[in-house]
Amino acid sequence: MPQIQEVLPKYLQIAGHLRDQIVRGDLPPGAEVQSERELAVAWNVARPTASKALQVLRQQGLVESRQGSGTYVRAPHAAPRARERLERASTLGTMYSDSESVEFPAVGFAIGPAHVTESLNLPAGDRVVRRQRIISNDTGVVELSTSWFPGYFAEIAPRLLLTERVGGGTLGYLAKAAGKRAAYVHDQACARAATDDENAVLGLSACSPVLAYWLVAYDSADSPIQFDEAVYPPERWAVRQEYPVNI
Repeated sequence: MPQIQEVLPKYLQIAGHLRDQIVRGDLPPGAEVQSERELAVAWNVARPTASKALQVLRQQGLVESRQGSGTYVRAPHAAPRARERLERASTLGTMYSDSESVEFPAVGFAIGPAHVTESLNLPAGDRVVRRQRIISNDTGVVELSTSWFPGYFAEIAPRLLLTERVGGGTLGYLAKAAGKRAAYVHDQACARAATDDENAVLGLSACSPVLAYWLVAYDSADSPIQFDEAVYPPERWAVRQEYPVNI
């Protein structure tokens, strides 16, 4: 019989929260992380618990301790997941950190690829709205991301056709402008060879592997309202999860 899953230990919850901030760029490379004492107060835990959280981050290579100074963020070889970007948009009103820049090389109407129209429950070859983004930081391009929407959304959410940020992420904008509020998302990831265009954008050689991450957002009526495809270059961790194990 299925069992209710146990909650992660407190120190792993603290470490996970800090890791998300580091990967999102809210704590950029070189930034000082809260001390054991500050974490203990903020999370209402004992100092040994806070110490274990920082030790987890050190073991994962995300932070380093400097004698007599504190704990500082190292440059992460990771990319924010969709969940982390959505949480950031919800709490801070933007999906991107101050250390990230965003370009919009392709925005407008397009004939939807088969995997897009199928995911959006649209007829094959239907016209859709495409918003492609190149996300970079000091280390280079970290993500090539494309969002797709049913074509008629352009009439009720016209800013989808602008080559600029819409504020709060596209899902937040759809909720305000069109009353299309996401209730849940389904995502999946796979490794594949990069296309020629992806190689050019990500600065990769021919036949390089990439991680392709698909996300479909559904409203409360279980209707798909947005399809995202994010492509990550090699050696950037974009799928991470921690969970208790009872064997």
